[in-house]
Amino acid sequence: HVQLVESGGGSVLAGRSLSLSCTASGDTLSSYCMAWFRQAPGKGREGVAAWDMDGTTNYAWFVKDRFTISKDNTKNILYLQINSLKPEDTAMYYCAASPLHCYDWERLGLYQFWGQGTQVTVS
Repeated sequence: HVQLVESGGGSVLAGRSLSLSCTASGDTLSSYCMAWFRQAPGKGREGVAAWDMDGTTNYAWFVKDRFTISKDNTKNILYLQINSLKPEDTAMYYCAASPLHCYDWERLGLYQFWGQGTQVTVS
């Protein structure tokens, strides 16, 4: 099984940038559909971006070019770069892994493995 640990969150001012990391152990990320989700207080968990095994990327409609997902296979780390942060980006950010392709990447049930999350607060 793959274990996932997120890091890089914090409290930042609107307009700034953050780079979140999801470090994997126990297996290689290239064997999974990898995704970032977020959950704001009082709201459901929503997909932000995904990276499929073949390198295909997917983004949620609200990303609007502010978010970039990337992966370092040598370090086994998934990244999420967030630029021009807005208060509405405040949420717990999670990474997730599925042994299946990302065809239905926004569906929570697709993912078998989750990290514990990293908090992003924008004011």
